[in-house]
Amino acid sequence: MHGFLLVLKPPGMTSHDVVQFARRTFGTRAVGHTGTLDPAAAGLLVLTLGCATRLGEFLLDCDKAYRAEIILGLTSDTGDAEGAVTATGSAIGVTPERVATVLDSLTGAITMRPPAHSAVSVGGQRLHRLARAGQAIEAPPRAVTVHALKLLEFLPGERALLRLDVVCSKGTYVRSLAQMIGERLAVGGVLSALLRTQVGPHRLEQAATLEEIAANPLGHLLTPLEGLPHLPRAVLDAASASAFAHGNAIAAPDGRAPEGPLLVLQEDGELLGVGEVSRSEPRRLRPRKVLVSADQASRGRV
Repeated sequence: MHGFLLVLKPPGMTSHDVVQFARRTFGTRAVGHTGTLDPAAAGLLVLTLGCATRLGEFLLDCDKAYRAEIILGLTSDTGDAEGAVTATGSAIGVTPERVATVLDSLTGAITMRPPAHSAVSVGGQRLHRLARAGQAIEAPPRAVTVHALKLLEFLPGERALLRLDVVCSKGTYVRSLAQMIGERLAVGGVLSALLRTQVGPHRLEQAATLEEIAANPLGHLLTPLEGLPHLPRAVLDAASASAFAHGNAIAAPDGRAPEGPLLVLQEDGELLGVGEVSRSEPRRLRPRKVLVSADQASRGRV
């Protein structure tokens, strides 16, 4: 049982809860995920099983998309509506035009600080654990990219409501974006609902509910190849496949391969692992993740 599982995470569960569900359902502890969702959030959570746990980083690095709802006129200690309100303000004067200007200012390469209640580690300790213990420690700011912030709906009022579509790089906290939007509008803002709609090439419409997965586990499991359709591929002959499985760099197929990671296959279509071509050596393919033994590669079996 190796592959990727596209799960529709319901609100109220942690990402670890979903991982535990998959471990029980598939009878294995070799289960990971490619990026957490807060307990209150819902949407697409991509799990990895078996050897695919070694491939999760190639989705973790991908852009993600969200549908977000933000309440203006409130500030909380967690950045969302689950936390304690720390300040209030009136959003009566906020207009769609002002919101659009702020969204434009937060689109592109920006710096943000992760929320105090997050899984980010500082000094070897999770921020959310420190926050619960009463230690207010700020995470260092990080550089992220917000590719798109699209205003879908604006409901004016003392507690104005925004609905947005967000497309962003890994490491982006939509809770932090909500706080930043509220700060730039000078009224405060909290994230009141979040739905993840896309992780790299995978979309929410492809995800299965926990009930659907429990009823037919293997029917929803994608192969490692199906889980990474966005990566280019290289097919090796028997001699090159054996060398790759031994951990040796080989000549790039056709004399040159795309820069960056690519899926490496045997001639029969079986996946050997992930290789990488660097800018400094465009004609050499180096193993990055080898999923088979040299003996398996030499026999053409995975």
